[in-house]
Amino acid sequence: MGMKLYNLGKVPWDESQLIYHALAGLEREALCLVSPSSHYVCIGFHQDLEQEVDLDFCRERGIPVFRRDLGGGAVYLDGNQLFFQLILKRKSPLVPANKEAFYKKFLAPAIEVYRTIGIPAEYRPINDIIAGTRKISGTGASEIGECIVFVGNLIVDFDYETMCRVLRVPDEKFRDKVQKTLKENLSTIRRELGECASEWPEPRLNRLMRQSFERLLGRMEPCGIDDELRETMDKLRSRMLADEWLFQRGRRYPDGRDIKIRAGTNVIRRMHKAMGGLIRAEMQLSDGRLSGIHISGDFFCFPESGISQLESYIEGLRLSDMQEALERFYGERKVETPGIEIRDWLEVLGVKEKK
Repeated sequence: MGMKLYNLGKVPWDESQLIYHALAGLEREALCLVSPSSHYVCIGFHQDLEQEVDLDFCRERGIPVFRRDLGGGAVYLDGNQLFFQLILKRKSPLVPANKEAFYKKFLAPAIEVYRTIGIPAEYRPINDIIAGTRKISGTGASEIGECIVFVGNLIVDFDYETMCRVLRVPDEKFRDKVQKTLKENLSTIRRELGECASEWPEPRLNRLMRQSFERLLGRMEPCGIDDELRETMDKLRSRMLADEWLFQRGRRYPDGRDIKIRAGTNVIRRMHKAMGGLIRAEMQLSDGRLSGIHISGDFFCFPESGISQLESYIEGLRLSDMQEALERFYGERKVETPGIEIRDWLEVLGVKEKK
């Protein structure tokens, strides 16, 4: 059976995320080309919703929130982002063993489309497409069941102001800095092409994307949303829009303050920006021994449960033994954290690396 193509164009906002989760659950290899008919905020699997998103603002503006089953960071999405979503079985011969090779291979169609419309896009490790010095596509991958899901987008336009407004930040000065940095580092088709961007409406861009992926993967079978897929999406909607999933109740999310409990005992929150993303670590440190460790951030981990495994593995250890423990963890477990190395974990835990 060949790969299926779901070239759906505009769909309800939640379906723009539910469809690839459902296809992975059904173990259907497919390419989806969709975009949301209205706006929403999408957060990464490992993120703390209340820490990352200004929920009061979102409620006031009627902006719903979705937690995806992929890593990465919080992002404001609307119909100006055209998603390509590739679902492959983990054992497919099309899937490279190395994650960087995976990204490089499956970002190639989007790069080809950008170049076709006149934007000199390039691949930048680990999972970015850049135009000049600016990022011009948001991408990520995850294992869901027996499948690997790879998602990305063509960014026709972007609402920088609303993106910065939906984020929870310490003050307005910091928000202004975020918006300025975002504009300096994220581009769009409209920004790159100006008035010529109107020559590339969504159907035309999706047609180019289909053709480019077919050159890479072979001819695809056009499909619509059938009854089985619709039923699976509906079941996922009930679970993934529930507060239990959105807020991850049952997981401990400390408030992040640095509090001295007594001499030798502190509750600590640290952040570190690694090549693979931002890492946050919240923990208690008592006489040099770690406890209550919780890790979050906008990084990627394969499998997703790898971070929970890591938390359990280092719980109760002395900081002086941390480097050796991390080396054993990566040696024993089949866990990959692209762009995050042992020295990054040591940095966020406050441990000096041994040479």
